[in-house]
Amino acid sequence: MRAFASYREAIGAPSVRMDVPAGSTPSQVWDRLLGRYPRLAGLPKPHAFAINEEYIEESYALRERDELVLIPPVSGGAPKSTRPTQATQPTQSTAESVELTDRAIDVNALLKKVSHPKAGAVVLFLGTVRDNDRGRHVKFLEYEAYQPMALKEMNRVVEEARRRWPLLGIAIVHRLGHLDVGDISVAIAVSSGHRKEAFEAGRYAIDTLKQTVPIWKKEVWDSGEAWIGSEAT
Repeated sequence: MRAFASYREAIGAPSVRMDVPAGSTPSQVWDRLLGRYPRLAGLPKPHAFAINEEYIEESYALRERDELVLIPPVSGGAPKSTRPTQATQPTQSTAESVELTDRAIDVNALLKKVSHPKAGAVVLFLGTVRDNDRGRHVKFLEYEAYQPMALKEMNRVVEEARRRWPLLGIAIVHRLGHLDVGDISVAIAVSSGHRKEAFEAGRYAIDTLKQTVPIWKKEVWDSGEAWIGSEAT
């Protein structure tokens, strides 16, 4: 079993082995974890569960050697009452269109990826680290991701945007690790023949990324810290 962000800290390790009866569901495993790791009781129930880098239903019957992944609420505000649904596989390779990096995001390189001679519009969205949140002074952020699944889900966002709008290019980069105030945390570039499609696709991309991609954000303030969406109850 693998755990990330607030769950990793509560368990005290990024992975743990647990023997459960055949056919147990992820929800039943969670209940057993609560008994073994009391610190989990102060955190929200998983936003979702995953196996083999795919989201699964809470009623899924676990099989021998399944590696269950606990998905805490993702950073960016997905409603806690929702669960990501399993999407279709990407229709084509988009390996060069999405990236996770621990270095400063190169905006010019991102724009170059979507450059096209037929483009009449290029929309660039930058998510940046602000110095305040809910009345607290933010010193810096820490981002963590379940990287293989995050890249897969980012590719799905790209492919769905291409399916919905006649785009000429779309690329997404998300930063991981330590970010200071003013740093770029995520960048999305979209090019199309007309501005309407570029704006709509860009908004879809960032909104969906914040709901379905397993990336987590920790805020560190003057007086404490918390993984956003998983604040202790």
